[in-house]
Amino acid sequence: MPRLPHDHRPLPRWALPHAPPGRTVGLLGGSFDPPHAGHAHLAREALKRLGLDRLWLMVSPGNPLKPNPPAPLPARLAAARALIPHPRIHITDIEAHTGTRATIDTLRALQRLYPGVRFVWLMGADNMASLHRWDRWRQIMARVPVAVFARPGQRLAALNAPAARAFAPARLPARKAACLPGRAPPGWVWLDMPMRAESSTRLRGRNSGIAAGN
Repeated sequence: MPRLPHDHRPLPRWALPHAPPGRTVGLLGGSFDPPHAGHAHLAREALKRLGLDRLWLMVSPGNPLKPNPPAPLPARLAAARALIPHPRIHITDIEAHTGTRATIDTLRALQRLYPGVRFVWLMGADNMASLHRWDRWRQIMARVPVAVFARPGQRLAALNAPAARAFAPARLPARKAACLPGRAPPGWVWLDMPMRAESSTRLRGRNSGIAAGN
């Protein structure tokens, strides 16, 4: 069984998505509480616009920036799998097995577990707007290419955010988005796409949660 360096805990093979060296894999992380059509739309656009071989939708055990815990992980995994039945999109709880919570630690763990795989971090514009508040955010930008997808009402805030300004010289034009996975970081691209207004926060307001009693 594979192990993380300096870690004696074996990682079960069944817990790890398959990706041989040379593949390009997009990483879309979050609590997905609940997953919605906007997530599915972004994932499909990323596959198409970036020319990815695979996309991993990584359902996190918990978001350290959010004060309230999400719905149970098995329920969120099941909901995401039901929502996005795509042959090149893999729904995974890999962070529950690596024991990582901060994005930079997850990226380091994945690059150790998958040498030769080219990862691309995917995020919505709302995350780009707040990226400067993430743990070691500059290291994230310096470790993997990043694709930022437009969200309703977020363009101005995202493109004027500290992270966008700090890494402005590394921005690629949208027409070169397919080149991003092969680019050495730092490198990022802003991608407009047909808008969907869904958000997990809004859906939680309508519904008490994925699991009963949550």
